[in-house]
Amino acid sequence: MATDEKQENQQGQEPPQKIADKRKNLRYPIIILKVTQQGEKQHLFGYAKNICKGGLFIQSVNPREPGERFIISFQIPNTQIQVRCKCEVVWMRKFHPKSKLEPGFGLRFLDLSPGVADAIDDWIKKQV
Repeated sequence: MATDEKQENQQGQEPPQKIADKRKNLRYPIIILKVTQQGEKQHLFGYAKNICKGGLFIQSVNPREPGERFIISFQIPNTQIQVRCKCEVVWMRKFHPKSKLEPGFGLRFLDLSPGVADAIDDWIKKQV
């Protein structure tokens, strides 16, 4: 890490973002109006970003902890695609007033059927 970056990090500022994003699946922003969890009365509402057939990011000021698993269900907007599968929180980012990054958590789909995964991919390709 360069000296300037070390000084910025010590002052509580974030290092510059990487230009290249090397993800293996296409991603696209999506607004999820209602995401439900099996076995809980509480619903998750929020702006889900970067959906792909592997998972999604849910923006939240109360992010879930990595390792948490639950059943998630939602519908892809303007389609008949119903998604229901087990997922796992793989990372989380808490709210920080000095950060430009959104708080939330990343989910990995664990048992998404191949047909639904392909339908998500097809939907993303139509949006791009």
